Amino acid sequence: MTDQSPVPVTSPRVPATTLSLAGAIVLFDQVTKALVRADVPLHSSRTLIPGLLDLTHVQNSGAAFGILNAADFPYKAAVIALIATAALVSIAWFAAGLSPNQRFARLGLALVLGGAAGNLVDRVTAGYVVDFVDVYWRQYHFWAFNVADSAITIGVVGMMLDMLGVGNRGSTATG
Repeated sequence: MTDQSPVPVTSPRVPATTLSLAGAIVLFDQVTKALVRADVPLHSSRTLIPGLLDLTHVQNSGAAFGILNAADFPYKAAVIALIATAALVSIAWFAAGLSPNQRFARLGLALVLGGAAGNLVDRVTAGYVVDFVDVYWRQYHFWAFNVADSAITIGVVGMMLDMLGVGNRGSTATG
């Protein structure tokens, strides 16, 4: 006779290390934004490296890279926050299903999760995201960004490295 006990169904969980790193990103992001809000007036700049890097306090009411920043429609902040929340939940769900040997993917998703959450805090509390890192060279200017954006970018690179197989522990068959 075989054991016909029901197999318990467990929902995926995000590992504590992933949540800890994401939480650290949110904290660091919010602290740097608070410092910028307190010390750099809106639309003002402070040069850090002449000809390359300024702190410039701007407010991004749009999405990534200023998309929809100039657009104005009813409930814009709520719509963008809702989309960001849906993306955040999807990222967390995906992170929960990763295998332990997918180190770069786990690290990348933790960074993306923390960055997305950091920017979501701004969207929900203020209706815009504070950006302040202004990188430029001669007449070329990159979009202003923040710690959360940096974490997202680095996280995506980590996920791409995982897709390429970098950092995966291969199993070797002996015998």
